[in-house]
Amino acid sequence: MKLLYETADAERNYGFIEELQRFGDFGLVQWDDWSEKGQAMLVDKLQGETVLFRARHPEAARFLEDQGIHLVNRAEVNRIANDKWQSYQLFLLLGVPSVPTHREATEFPCIAKTADGHGGSEVWLVDKAEDIPTAASPLIFQPVVEHQADVRAYVIGTEVVGAVKRSAKSSFKANYSLGGSIEKTVLSAAQEKDVLRIARALNSDYIGIDFLLLEDGRHLFNEIEDPVGARSFYETHDENIAELLVEHMRKLEKYAPFRREDRPK
Repeated sequence: MKLLYETADAERNYGFIEELQRFGDFGLVQWDDWSEKGQAMLVDKLQGETVLFRARHPEAARFLEDQGIHLVNRAEVNRIANDKWQSYQLFLLLGVPSVPTHREATEFPCIAKTADGHGGSEVWLVDKAEDIPTAASPLIFQPVVEHQADVRAYVIGTEVVGAVKRSAKSSFKANYSLGGSIEKTVLSAAQEKDVLRIARALNSDYIGIDFLLLEDGRHLFNEIEDPVGARSFYETHDENIAELLVEHMRKLEKYAPFRREDRPK
């Protein structure tokens, strides 16, 4: 199996990489050349492998899949999870409760985000039209929703393996990497049902699904993360999510149609 990261992300996530390699036979591939030539070279490195794809490059993921390389997660998951507008369209299609999302600001104050941002970056609280930021990527707009916390559910295959409640200390951003507080939480039956509806629709292998927890206990889905970071999981859970992920990938290799016939039975 191969583990693919961009170089900078590999450096930031060395601890998780070491855990994956402790439980599974992963060869690390660090890659930053996403040009057509670079992607063709990457195919040669990955041909015949199952690849844990930890980059945010949907078009490259699609190209690799078209060359017969099996990605975990698959390219379509990468495409939808890394486009907040597409994620919202999926929520609407599935009929799960979600934060209203628009391509233009319909009210103020509001939250503006780049559609392809992640980790709490490129998110702004906007009080008036003149304050709408200029960004390199398309923006989406959401109302300011009063909520007690946001929750990230970690899903491997069709199982919720853990969930973390995140609360902001001094900002409207609750991301742990930005200073928010975290605690382990258990999803309600309704929350888990909706989370798994999303994961099954995506046919995902390992994702984070984020929702706002409202004051009255209801929930509104907000974003999908692929690749999802595991730092807050490790801080709050006894289970090792790297081990759980490796077990899942071994099942994929053993039972899925893409299994190579020359592998040991």
